[in-house]
Amino acid sequence: MDPLIEAARDALANAYVPYSDYRVGAAVRTADGSVYTGCNIENANYSNSLHAEEVAIAKAVTDGHGEFDRVAVSSGVRDGVTPCGMCRQTLAEFAADDLVVVCDEGDGETNEYALGELLPNTISAGTLDDAREG
Repeated sequence: MDPLIEAARDALANAYVPYSDYRVGAAVRTADGSVYTGCNIENANYSNSLHAEEVAIAKAVTDGHGEFDRVAVSSGVRDGVTPCGMCRQTLAEFAADDLVVVCDEGDGETNEYALGELLPNTISAGTLDDAREG
């Protein structure tokens, strides 16, 4: 099994999901090979909830990492969950369109996507620079 999927699965065990009971774990690999994990953390108002990918990225960034080359996501039901739009945008802040996104289908099966495939025409620093110049 993909070690990053294993790390994501391990992380989802710590998910705090009293409202949805939908556990998600994520693992990001930095450019130097370090792995950071995160799980979803719900809040009663839902809008303050944290997504697993965000938590993993935040942990890595607070440790000084800012480049990622691979991310894995798993849910407790192994349904091939992909990062949501908000998480895709957060990933795009730190990774190129070719970032590999591995989604856990269960039974050793995964789907792999490129971030640019999941989030085409993303808003980026370049987008903002172009808008300022135009």
